[in-house]
Amino acid sequence: MAAVNNKVVLPEDWTVVVLGFAIILLFLVGWIIPVPTYSWSSSSDLTEKVFAFQNLISIAAQFALVFIFSLLGALLTGKRINYSMITFPIIYVLTVIALLLAGNKEIKGLNLEAVIFSLVIGLLIGNTISLPSWFREVLSTELYVKIGLVLLGTSVIFSDILKAGALGLIQALVVVLSVWYFAFWLCKKLKIDEELSLMISSAVSICGVSAAIATAGAIKGDTKKLSYVISLVLITAIPMMIFMPYLAKVLGLSQEVTGAWLGGSIDTTGAVVASGTLVGEVALKISTIVKFSQNVLLGLAALAISVYWSYRKPAGEVVEKKPTGSVIWERFPKFVIGFIAASLLFSFFIDAEKITLVKEGLKSIQTLWFVLAFTSIGLETKFRDLINADNQRPLVAFLTAQTFNILITLLIAYLLFS
Repeated sequence: MAAVNNKVVLPEDWTVVVLGFAIILLFLVGWIIPVPTYSWSSSSDLTEKVFAFQNLISIAAQFALVFIFSLLGALLTGKRINYSMITFPIIYVLTVIALLLAGNKEIKGLNLEAVIFSLVIGLLIGNTISLPSWFREVLSTELYVKIGLVLLGTSVIFSDILKAGALGLIQALVVVLSVWYFAFWLCKKLKIDEELSLMISSAVSICGVSAAIATAGAIKGDTKKLSYVISLVLITAIPMMIFMPYLAKVLGLSQEVTGAWLGGSIDTTGAVVASGTLVGEVALKISTIVKFSQNVLLGLAALAISVYWSYRKPAGEVVEKKPTGSVIWERFPKFVIGFIAASLLFSFFIDAEKITLVKEGLKSIQTLWFVLAFTSIGLETKFRDLINADNQRPLVAFLTAQTFNILITLLIAYLLFS
């Protein structure tokens, strides 16, 4: 049980909406933090760029922002401020190390994202050092994830959806629906619990890491299960990114078909861009359009899953009846409202010039919250929770669903783009 002050001011889901929009408001009124760079290829880059005084000021400014908001989150949700003041700076330092590792030129070439490094760092420390119980108890993984998801809504612009192109949207819709249903059906056949089934289905069919995080948030999912799914997404994206372009060449596919296939099959956006680049300029353009078309379905998917989860009978509930409107509202994850509201705000009420001015800074802060969350997940997760016999069936389900995704996406890409 978490260490609390026994005075919850605001439920966590409403807390993340309030804090997320407070951050957005700060940027909109002009309080924009310069985005620090973590890119480097040599020791001289580290000293001259990453560890340059001005860049360190930017890193410190980002720390000040997320530190203040994490403490506000702890205060509103009833966690002990004194413990949080000790724990958060440690998590932040570990997160910066993960960002530094991911910023290396060679690592970037492999498209290994910072979240995988933060997760691994957290796992190594959490499984080799006996952390005090109070340290683990004030970790605010869900708070960090959900604030990041609210901020993610600012990047889902409806005008960009229309620019993505009709064919890209058609493919995205068909692939997402067919792959999601197949994956969920397969998980149920393999008797995988419904919570993990939803995470796997969304991760494979929509947009990998972000979809898994959004689904976990919508159903208030177990962070250990989330970390397992994210690990599968990131690990499988690497071989797909490397081998699919060469397989497309062997099959004699055009750049248009190849791009649509890559964009619809590979789960992470960075890996899609890397694989599209290996094929050519046309393939890169088409793959990016298709991947973006899938990404914009994230909000709708999170909304649909959260409504479904609200109707689902919780474990232990014995009353066999449909939930009332008030019960649905009580179970409904309010961060979804924040995500959609942020998307609507930036789509219809904020001018393009202002969006251009703030989007880079908001994206950087959004990423930072996600990486902080995965550092926390690693710290509170034991290896035995990730590697055990019970995970064999989810692994089979994920790999089988991913294979189906590759095949069905190739068919649809060929029909639409050849």
